[in-house]
Amino acid sequence: MQVDAPAYFTPAPKSAATILCADCGAPVDGTISGAFCYDCIKLKTDVTEGIQREATLHMCRDCDRWLSPPNSWVVAPPESRELLALCLRKLRGLNKLRIIDASFIWTEPHSRRIKVKITVQSEISEGAIMQQSFEVEYVQNYHQCPDCAKSYTHNTWRACVQVRQKVPHKRTFLFLEQLILRHGAHKDAINIKECHDGIDFFFAQKNHAEAFVDFLKAVVPAHVKKSQELISMDVHTSVRSYKFSYSAEIVPICKDDLVVLPIPLAKKIGNISPMTLCHKIGTSVYLLDPYTLQSADVSTDVYWRAPFRPIADVQELTEFIVLDIEPLGPSKGRFALAEATVVRASDMGGNAQEYYTRTHLGGVLNVGDSVMGYHLSGTNFNNELFDALENSKYANTIPDVVLVKKHYARKKKGKSRNWRLKRMNKEESEMLPRKQDQERMERDFEMFLRDVEEDEELRAGLALYKAEQERLKAQQQQDAMDTEESEVGDDEGLEIPMEQLLDDFEDMTMAE
Repeated sequence: MQVDAPAYFTPAPKSAATILCADCGAPVDGTISGAFCYDCIKLKTDVTEGIQREATLHMCRDCDRWLSPPNSWVVAPPESRELLALCLRKLRGLNKLRIIDASFIWTEPHSRRIKVKITVQSEISEGAIMQQSFEVEYVQNYHQCPDCAKSYTHNTWRACVQVRQKVPHKRTFLFLEQLILRHGAHKDAINIKECHDGIDFFFAQKNHAEAFVDFLKAVVPAHVKKSQELISMDVHTSVRSYKFSYSAEIVPICKDDLVVLPIPLAKKIGNISPMTLCHKIGTSVYLLDPYTLQSADVSTDVYWRAPFRPIADVQELTEFIVLDIEPLGPSKGRFALAEATVVRASDMGGNAQEYYTRTHLGGVLNVGDSVMGYHLSGTNFNNELFDALENSKYANTIPDVVLVKKHYARKKKGKSRNWRLKRMNKEESEMLPRKQDQERMERDFEMFLRDVEEDEELRAGLALYKAEQERLKAQQQQDAMDTEESEVGDDEGLEIPMEQLLDDFEDMTMAE
């Protein structure tokens, strides 16, 4: 007898509950989308309702920054992520939706319109999510930011740095100006004003002024004092507004000055001879004894405990002619000790008096060269330190002549330099400089240019730029004609190599 196989019950698959759409009659899953299909919901529902389709963006045309409400200004290049984020934050109610995608739509750059396509999602009912895309058009308006507004308005600075040096020339300020330009320390200044005995730097924020003061202390020996003035005060919140002033006084000693140290200080910094020569200015005053090549440095703090001034500066240099030079052997860096016989250039041709002295220029001087130095024989100095030196045991160490640097004869109409320097755009004082003051400024600048040519160590810390070729060629032709007509000595050896010069790509005030 045949036995049939047992029958097993297989339940039918559970089908989703379906209903007909109340509008179009299409079958839909009622548990998810309710009584309407997706297409009908899409026609009836707008998840972007209430989000504006037009907005305004404010941009400062001077600094190219955009206003990020309420008060901040941000840098955002065109079609950048920063600008897109700024556009999205500008729309009210967008934070209630989920942003899926956002991108820029190309517009004519000069139309001052920015279009953004935004895709968002929103849950309209339990389990139903609606996704929708829309476009927003932004109008670009120009609005000056507070920082740029202050730069065009007088007396709106918050902090001022007053740089001063009490010397009869501006060589130190010219050197400091080149260091500031090379390192960009003046980039935050809203105004730079030149005064009779210094320069004032104005800043919109206190921290910018403090950063500039730190830079000054790092490059020159300066003593800084701080003061503040109360501008306004809110009695309800006790919020005060101040203006800050920083007075930075540079040590009144410059390169190539003749300095007599207080005898206790000379013993303290290495028992150096009290009569020294300043051969370099940095974070300290670097001194050299030209008779022994012994060197010492006086820091800013040590100097301001007992300040002193030089007994002679570069404006009192006298030209001498080298009659004989005999190296002594000792050398220190670029200095070499030698004995020299010199005579004043103004006494040549008659019964000129010869002077025997030691010098640190043994490596660069030859017989017949011109050299600049201080003539101390028969000179009276109104200086207490010099009088104390004459009455001490160091009186026999006072020489008749102190040689400072080799003198290079220039052509009558100046040298056609293949380089030039940048200058800062400074605001002059209300009164125009007098004719003698203008001549003095030109003389100081020419003296500084000669120092740059002659001193390789000084030149290494500055940024020199190539001169204009057309102007340089024309000047060289003129100098060649002047040389044929006159017998003035040439200044060979002062040409700066072209590989040490930089290409100039910026539009800034230049000086030859």
